[in-house]
Amino acid sequence: MFPHLASPILIEAAHQFGTPLYVYHAERIRFQYQSLKQAFANWDVRFFYAAKALTNLHILSYVDSLGCAIDCSSINEIKLALRAKVASEKILYTSNSINFTEIEEAVALGVYVHVDSLSALEKFGKRFGNSYPVGIRLRPNIMAGGNLKISTGHASSKFGIPVEQLDQVLALISSYNINVQTLHIHTGSEIKDAKVFVQGISLLLDIVAQFPNVSAINLGGGFKVPYYPNEKGTDMNELGQSVATLFMEYQQKTGRHLQVWFEPGKYLVCEAGYLLTTVNVLKENEAQRFAGVDTGLNQLIRPMFYDAYHHIENLTNPLAPVNTYTIVGNICETDTLGADRSMPAIREGDILSIQNAGAYGFQMASSYNARLRPAEVLYKDGSLQLIRRRETLEDLIQTQENL
Repeated sequence: MFPHLASPILIEAAHQFGTPLYVYHAERIRFQYQSLKQAFANWDVRFFYAAKALTNLHILSYVDSLGCAIDCSSINEIKLALRAKVASEKILYTSNSINFTEIEEAVALGVYVHVDSLSALEKFGKRFGNSYPVGIRLRPNIMAGGNLKISTGHASSKFGIPVEQLDQVLALISSYNINVQTLHIHTGSEIKDAKVFVQGISLLLDIVAQFPNVSAINLGGGFKVPYYPNEKGTDMNELGQSVATLFMEYQQKTGRHLQVWFEPGKYLVCEAGYLLTTVNVLKENEAQRFAGVDTGLNQLIRPMFYDAYHHIENLTNPLAPVNTYTIVGNICETDTLGADRSMPAIREGDILSIQNAGAYGFQMASSYNARLRPAEVLYKDGSLQLIRRRETLEDLIQTQENL
């Protein structure tokens, strides 16, 4: 296990940059990426960091420096990756429900594109024929994921072309001579059981013979990350061995080598991130003891949106007797960050650390209640580096017209 960032470093960050504050641990991101490479060392596997998890330019640049490619879900994520000096050939673009002009712009920028509808595939064929390679995202009709909102491969999902429409896909490829080089599925997020990925692999290997130009199978992301203490994530070694076995057997049977792509986002950055917050007020009633903090659903929406659990620690009073608290935010909504948590006694002014905040924390933040988005700091090579300043009121109104 990779150790958590030490409390003195987090406290120093809070004192130096103020709270609320996002802190990311670069070496933890490196550890996660190296763990993936080791787990899949027995097969030809390529990884694309799902930028939607955390798109700060410094994070994109750091991930790129590790050798990892980048997966983007919008044209602006592509532009951010390019601004972070990621080479276009290392950028993958997979989106949905977009205007075709966005796909045309992605092609003009030289990145690899996946399409996820028959409409987009036909437009791609009419516009590019076989002059530009493309991937197709299929909907595998597999229910998986830790929450329905992050399950993307089931039969009612908006994502991908249903496998039942395979004949229409093949007809379009034939009509426009489309150069399809990858097949893609993504079943969801927080998938612990490696057998779900095996199910997707089996589906794609059953149909890939009908796509003679396909050289890679993209299995998306969705690896389970442990949020609760002592919780287990996806067994990456088991999955890596399953991938190697299945694709090696396929190659031996058909003589055809297929590279495998994954799009890990949360897996790389989630456990590397901490949201630091200061306790503003303590309140008690007959049923609960509340600790009200200087952050809320505007800066970490996952507990409210997904019923997600984030472990919370008291950094500045760690040896005190344990009490039970409900940690609540300062937003004019019920924004409970952690209910009935046992931890060392909390005092007003204490600094709390909300863990596993690296993925979809800052990235889903808003300016609700006209509260300012926090600063972001990267801890790398033994020092703290400001990678995004705290917002100001002027930032909130800069796009508004003058009165």
